[in-house]
Amino acid sequence: MNIILETTNLCKEYANKRGIRDMTLRLYAGDVYGLLGPNGAGKTTFLKLITGLIRPDQGTITLFNNRIPEHFEAGMQHVGTMVESADFHNFLTANQYLELVARFYPAVVSKRIEEVLDLVGLLKVRKEKIKGYSTGMKQKLALAAAILPEPKLVILDEPTNGLDIEGTVMFRKLIKQLSTEMGTSFLISSHMIHELEQLCNRVGIVIGGQLRREGYVSELLQKNQSLEQFYIDELQLPKEDNASA
Repeated sequence: MNIILETTNLCKEYANKRGIRDMTLRLYAGDVYGLLGPNGAGKTTFLKLITGLIRPDQGTITLFNNRIPEHFEAGMQHVGTMVESADFHNFLTANQYLELVARFYPAVVSKRIEEVLDLVGLLKVRKEKIKGYSTGMKQKLALAAAILPEPKLVILDEPTNGLDIEGTVMFRKLIKQLSTEMGTSFLISSHMIHELEQLCNRVGIVIGGQLRREGYVSELLQKNQSLEQFYIDELQLPKEDNASA
């Protein structure tokens, strides 16, 4: 299988002792990989390291056969990202914002901007100022920016935050469409475990800054009633007592 992302013994420690330790992970072409873990486990730190937002203390990152950060531009040219809350220029419209983003990608044509706005359900409001957008609408716009250059890999950090039910369904359909029709790979950090169960072919659980366990969703579901049950067992959380309900 073609490896598009590989991290080896990746470490990053903050002053509060949080971060990640010895994170070794491989992502293959066609993967839709979900990262699960409690708050503060290190998921966002891991994604920031991959996308060059912070530098590791030690370890290696390879994206499309390019070492990061030494060959950052070459490695990231096929990657779309949405890590943490997007910072928008609120005086712009959605259309104007994506036009700015498109300047970083010479191959993107104006028609593509309308395509992605339509995909995320913002085409009708593309000429409205971003300052009037709800949190969910801004999240959709950030997703539109991530898929604008038709990347081979999309990295998403809590992409359904702020989305209503309709927006969550849109997100699910979009991921399935891009992965099936375009062969786009995804690395998704999310608390929406039921969404990841439907979307991902592989998942990894991050606890205390380490990749505790990973596997194919189809195999995990053969041994567990649900991905949620697998996650609870790995975290050793107390199970609900149905008899006392």
